[in-house]
Amino acid sequence: MTTDPPLTGLLVLEVGAFMAAPFATMQLADLGARVVKVEPPGAGDPTRSAGPFLDGESSPFLRLNRNKESVALDLKDERGRDAFLSLADRADVVVENLRPGAMDRLGLGADVLRERRPELVYASASGWGQDGPAAGRAGLDIMAQAASGLMSVTGEPGGDPVKVGVPVCDLVTGLYVALAVTAALRERDRSGVGQHIDVSLLESGVSLAVWEAGMYFGDGEVPVRHGSAHQRYAPYQAVRTADGYVTVGANTERLWSSLCDALGLGALREDPRFADSTARMAARDELIAAIEQSTTTMPTTEVRAALDAAGVPCAPIAGYDEVFEDPVLRERGFLWEAEHPGLGPVRQLGSPMRFSRTPARRGNPGPALGSATSAVLAELAGPAVDPDLPDR
Repeated sequence: MTTDPPLTGLLVLEVGAFMAAPFATMQLADLGARVVKVEPPGAGDPTRSAGPFLDGESSPFLRLNRNKESVALDLKDERGRDAFLSLADRADVVVENLRPGAMDRLGLGADVLRERRPELVYASASGWGQDGPAAGRAGLDIMAQAASGLMSVTGEPGGDPVKVGVPVCDLVTGLYVALAVTAALRERDRSGVGQHIDVSLLESGVSLAVWEAGMYFGDGEVPVRHGSAHQRYAPYQAVRTADGYVTVGANTERLWSSLCDALGLGALREDPRFADSTARMAARDELIAAIEQSTTTMPTTEVRAALDAAGVPCAPIAGYDEVFEDPVLRERGFLWEAEHPGLGPVRQLGSPMRFSRTPARRGNPGPALGSATSAVLAELAGPAVDPDLPDR
């Protein structure tokens, strides 16, 4: 027996652009919240202009904004602001990621809205935080990756700076916003009062530096790039095979012994250069060269089969063409199709959050700009709102 998703009954307003806020509200929408995405008429969220396009619809937008309704409001116009205020008076949560101060200048900041509705949870995502010396600076994911140290440890040793392939600071900021919102709602259940949440891309990126903080705060070591290798364990990286690469992780003595057996490298167990974890780290280059003497004689599938049979963590490096056809994901039903009124079925990534009783919602793909303006305002804003506001 299943019931509605866990956040069913909550009303969330999003004033979001690009990634952090829309990704946060996508999580809340997947969990059952009603998310009304407030966009400027005309162009809407800038992600709508990102290709590839399907009959004029942005394919990335359709995935990032699933399970939402779109309302087009000009928040610089008095009528649009009044309509937004009416919606906010009914909302449980507002999530925005405009530059700090922008919502205040519109008369829609946290203090204003929470004075009208004290129980409102208001979450702001930004590059550098809502206060402090950098608050007013423009900030995007790549700047946060640079400033947070992520780019200093990403890439090959001695190589050029490289960002993580996905906008990791944007995405983890969105996850932190969603987590903070649910925590604030839980606290509101006890106190009856909401609060303002401030999550920055910079601090979200720095929060990921668990190993790096341990190194620097421990003995002052400054972390550097290691390619695919781990900062503290070996072998724990990609190794070459006869036709590609496979990642291996033998970060315990048991796994190290099992790897040696699986790859016919029993002699390495007795080699004093590799006697323990510390020694293997110190001699990592020699260690990987010795392992690759075996793995480069076998195709990737054979290396994987041998390590799987021995219980050693391993995985080939998959391209996204392989990922999106992965039988594991298919059998677990991770990918799904949302019905679009003009495009038909649109494939979607699933939510990684699996509930035994209240599954995540699988509803509509990203909505057309302003497609719910009239209906949402009529239902939630009341007769005081100008009925002639444009739908697009």
